[in-house]
Amino acid sequence: MTQYIIRRLLLLPLLLFGVTILIFGMLQFLSPAERAALYIKDIPKNPEALEGVIRKYGLDKPIYVQYWNWMVGTTDPVTGKTVGGVLRGDLGYSRTSSEPVVDLIAQRFPATLELALWSMIPIIFGGIWLGVIAAINHNKWIDQVTRVFSIIGWSFPTFVFGLLVLMIFYAQLQWFPPGRLSDWANAVVRSSRFHRYTYLVTVDALLNGRIDIFWDAFRHLILPIITLSYLSWALLLRVTRSSVLEVLRQNYVTTARAKGLKEKTVIRRHVLPNALIPVATIAGFTVIGLLNGVVITETVFNYPGIGSAAANAALQLDVVTVLGLTLFSGVIIILTNLLVDIMYAVIDPRVRLG
Repeated sequence: MTQYIIRRLLLLPLLLFGVTILIFGMLQFLSPAERAALYIKDIPKNPEALEGVIRKYGLDKPIYVQYWNWMVGTTDPVTGKTVGGVLRGDLGYSRTSSEPVVDLIAQRFPATLELALWSMIPIIFGGIWLGVIAAINHNKWIDQVTRVFSIIGWSFPTFVFGLLVLMIFYAQLQWFPPGRLSDWANAVVRSSRFHRYTYLVTVDALLNGRIDIFWDAFRHLILPIITLSYLSWALLLRVTRSSVLEVLRQNYVTTARAKGLKEKTVIRRHVLPNALIPVATIAGFTVIGLLNGVVITETVFNYPGIGSAAANAALQLDVVTVLGLTLFSGVIIILTNLLVDIMYAVIDPRVRLG
């Protein structure tokens, strides 16, 4: 298994290089003047500024020179300082949030990460549990109910279900509000009395001993978690059910039962380890989607994460922010896929021997 992990790690720089090539290639669809316009405002009144930006950032140079400058930055002829450069952590300036894209990511990603971490628990464990229950009770009433449950969830558009739960639990019952924090809690979190250890509000609230802040933050997470969980269960439940049913028909399961093993032991030791291999793929892609920011869910519930930031930037044609967030999402996808591959090596002995 160690050799397998080392091989995957050696491929990581090549994958990251491919992501940067793809993102830079998207920029080339814009002319030098259009790319320069991303750096300045009020172009019709400042044609000199437009030409100055083109020369400053070398937007009229050969494509390999532009790629090198985009990666490592360029030297300002006046100050002598290096400006720009993806490798230096400069992803450009966001016009929609009036701050560097890196600062935007630093502010928004903890919110997305917090939502993802809380959502993973009911999504993965709930979806797998429902799938196993449905498979064990094949063609019984429990199986029929879960299948209808998954079909309804698969058919629901995200924004429709999100608006539905928002209308019921916020507009009518006033239980779970949208956003991330109430105004009073947000004021406390931003004050000097509240120490930000992880920038995950629920975690920092517990570390600060503020149960009231924790409960307020968790109340705001409940509706997005419900929406993401139900819509994700639909796919995970169906895949788990099919995988468990296939394993239950194998000869080694029949042999284990013939030896007198209890049904719980057969399921736990012989069925689940083999059935979870394809499920790990779906769970991995689900985690990737959560970490990249679920655009529709964050937008519906006014949740300040990466997804809502990307949607806002796209609506305002903020190309620099969109490409910066796309590059960040590409890195997230590669790293999460690496973790999923390592998980394969842990679950499946055939990978460890390969």
